[in-house]
Amino acid sequence: MLKIELPDQPYRYVTENSKLCDDETAFVLTKQNEKYLEDAKQKAHSIISIEEIGELFGIKDIKIIGITGTNGKTTTASAIYSYLLDLGYKAALQGTRGFFMNDEVIEGKSLTTPSVLHTYMHIYQAVAAGCEYFIMEVSSHAIVQARIEGLEFALKILTNITQDHLDYHKSMEEYINVKNSFFQDESKKLINRDEPKAQFNIKNTYTYGIENPATYKLMAYTLNEGSSGILQHFQEIVPFVSSLYGFFNLYNTVAAIAAVHLLTERKLEEIAEVVPNFAGVSGRMEQVSEDPFVLVDFAHTPDGMAQVLNALKEKDIVVVFGAGGDRDPLKRPLMGQVAASLAKKVVVTSDNPRFEDPDKIIEDILKGIDDPGGVIVEPNRREAIKKALEIREEGEIVVILGKGDEEYQIIYDQKFPFDDREIVRELLS
Repeated sequence: MLKIELPDQPYRYVTENSKLCDDETAFVLTKQNEKYLEDAKQKAHSIISIEEIGELFGIKDIKIIGITGTNGKTTTASAIYSYLLDLGYKAALQGTRGFFMNDEVIEGKSLTTPSVLHTYMHIYQAVAAGCEYFIMEVSSHAIVQARIEGLEFALKILTNITQDHLDYHKSMEEYINVKNSFFQDESKKLINRDEPKAQFNIKNTYTYGIENPATYKLMAYTLNEGSSGILQHFQEIVPFVSSLYGFFNLYNTVAAIAAVHLLTERKLEEIAEVVPNFAGVSGRMEQVSEDPFVLVDFAHTPDGMAQVLNALKEKDIVVVFGAGGDRDPLKRPLMGQVAASLAKKVVVTSDNPRFEDPDKIIEDILKGIDDPGGVIVEPNRREAIKKALEIREEGEIVVILGKGDEEYQIIYDQKFPFDDREIVRELLS
């Protein structure tokens, strides 16, 4: 937990943790920590509101862009950040991969959306560094837990809503409602027009899409080495080329182009020119080896897996995947079903089992597969990757799903060094 030093104030530090309070430290009261108010009153220099911190930190001096959705948050956020920097703006990015400012890594990986004060501190750093834009991923947990309290967004973006985090939200309906609750105000919004579960306040809403009419509509596309498309915005028609693989990445690219257009009012042609420079996010459709062709991706939901495997449907796929322990068990058979229907060969293994029995997780996955006899089961993830490389035949590609660029495997509450990409490189060398 965090203690931040602030110059020229009656107190020396601020914190959101009552345990860190003392006569030099003010307690920042948020919806998350109000149950500790009495404890803080005993020890803190004073109690201040998150609004006061917002004023001290200058959060009104920067445009905040919030992106939520089940899949595509990280890629869309990273693309917006990349395009803005390439167009000559100063920008900061906060999300799953860490905190970045003006093309430098400031902090490594953390929660998708950190605590309220942590986010405010990042915005404060961005303002001090002269950033005009602060791009952040907003998780469903963060919306429920009010970790975005007091923030005014220059633009809110919805990528999509599919099954995830039901261990936390209890039902799909609740999860959908949480995601949609982010879009009920009158701030500027950019919504995926092809997401039927999206509900939003239509005031100040712009849309993007491929299937349905939208403010930013993809009229045509090709998926070869990367992808390319023709984007229509009213009378304007602009082609773009992207180095990202996969149909689903067309949505992320179009969302990012539209967002930058809405934020900067630069010409669409100018934005399209910088699109090819963005090479994607590590661990998302990341090519680890060319021959054999091996891809690693973070996909860990039925929909995420389907998107990745469908993006490669021209190829014969050997897929390796598992499912996380202590997380929504309902998605496991669905993941099995997706793998069996879209891949030629299936290897089921462990992901991050946490406190669950890996064999039990695998059993849940196999329930979704009509003919589990044809599936290779290998709970040891390293061995599973090795088997996939061994059974791969000429012309087949190996796709390893679930962990992306994670550098560890969580067994019980311990993190053991484990990186799918490194394992592949070791096995191939």
